[in-house]
Amino acid sequence: MSGISPFSLSKQPPLILVADDDKTIRVLLRKAMEQEGYRVVEVNDGKQCLDAYQTIKPDIVLLDAVMPVMDGFTCCQQLLKIARNNLISALATFDTDSALGNTVISKLWERTPILIITCLDDEDSVNRAFEVGATDYITKPIHWAVLRQRLRRLLQQAQVYKQLEAANQALQHLANVDGLTGLANRRRFDDYLNTQWINLAQEELPLSLILCDIDFFKFYNDNYGHPAGDLCLQKVGTVLSGKAQKNHDLVARYGGEEFAVIMPNTHALGAAHVAGAMQAGVRDLQIVHDGSAVSQYVTLSMGVATMVPSWESSPLDLIVAADKALYQAKAEGRNRIILR
Repeated sequence: MSGISPFSLSKQPPLILVADDDKTIRVLLRKAMEQEGYRVVEVNDGKQCLDAYQTIKPDIVLLDAVMPVMDGFTCCQQLLKIARNNLISALATFDTDSALGNTVISKLWERTPILIITCLDDEDSVNRAFEVGATDYITKPIHWAVLRQRLRRLLQQAQVYKQLEAANQALQHLANVDGLTGLANRRRFDDYLNTQWINLAQEELPLSLILCDIDFFKFYNDNYGHPAGDLCLQKVGTVLSGKAQKNHDLVARYGGEEFAVIMPNTHALGAAHVAGAMQAGVRDLQIVHDGSAVSQYVTLSMGVATMVPSWESSPLDLIVAADKALYQAKAEGRNRIILR
């Protein structure tokens, strides 16, 4: 076999799951595949195939069409159901994970190639193979050169897909992350807030939002220069991220020197406690700020608002409330936390 190996970019050779009730065929397939450098796992029927598939996560499945217990056509349909269930699970956890929307949606198309091996060489059987979701088929008696080439093609296609998915994930990450601080950006903030609003409105649970501003940051930039200002933003962002509740809070750079923290299922007192820890953490950095009128170090003004989302209100109401609290904190002298 010439050209690029289908697993030249992988750490391990591809894993082939073979389902056939004929032991002789399984042995022949194993020998042929192992000669090509593939790893092989054998099972006797479609039911065993489903169990093995979820355990070993093969790179490709070879299914005999006619088997006892569960035939290849039915098994192929069930494999597609597993792929759909995996998609549903990914979507269900999207908002609490760091997975990105488009990457999760793309998993709809991510499934292991399925090659059906059949002795039924009639048009109806071929049509049925594709109708149940097979990627390709091959007939018995097996032409080994044809099988090798089809396996190679399917594995190469799968490898290209994985590379494209990795590139897509990287692009989506860039689209949702602030380049300076590494925190979520405004786009990600908006998406997460809207989704959490809907989820918590259904459950009638509270949603808190912290908006915070570095006090007199323009003077800091003017005095120390923009590179120092960027470093200050990065240090503050690190503190905010470290004080947030890891599992579900989202810390974002809201704009300029302003940061935001979305806190699902968090009551006002809990949000105020976290805001206090964040403010203290920034103060403990002891970043010298000669241009500040309230401290010799960099400080934060913070506005905290809490609402129980409903269908009669909107996320904008929560943003407005937190913004008013932040404005009040600034108006009352800065370096303080105001709750609404």
